[in-house]
Amino acid sequence: MMGIDLGTKNIGVALSDETCTLAQGRGVIPRGDGAQAIAKIKEMIKEYGVKEIIVGLPLNMDGSEGPRAADSRKFSERLKEETALPVRLWDERLSTKEAEDVMRQALMTRKKRKNVIDKMAAQLILQGYLDSLRR
Repeated sequence: MMGIDLGTKNIGVALSDETCTLAQGRGVIPRGDGAQAIAKIKEMIKEYGVKEIIVGLPLNMDGSEGPRAADSRKFSERLKEETALPVRLWDERLSTKEAEDVMRQALMTRKKRKNVIDKMAAQLILQGYLDSLRR
């Protein structure tokens, strides 16, 4: 499975192991207009044999959807059309904050955190989804 943290500038990507037990951050793709990002995602799908995509849905704390959630829904539909894979949305509230907290506890510098935050957020989104499958 592939996990995606969709940002306005970058897209964090994570992949699960073959048993769909553990998620691992795989990288960050510049978002741009979306076409090149989707092409890169499709390359990764082929390279790693991805069968399902989980996209973070940034809900507001009260559970309502704002502009970023609408953007995630739109991007997810595009991914579904262009990859012919199942694409699921997953509540990502606080995933970026959780990623920042983990890196801060690891005493990572602000510059290093900036370089890996999107990848780690994608990993947390995917891991949350994988964990929910085992409950």
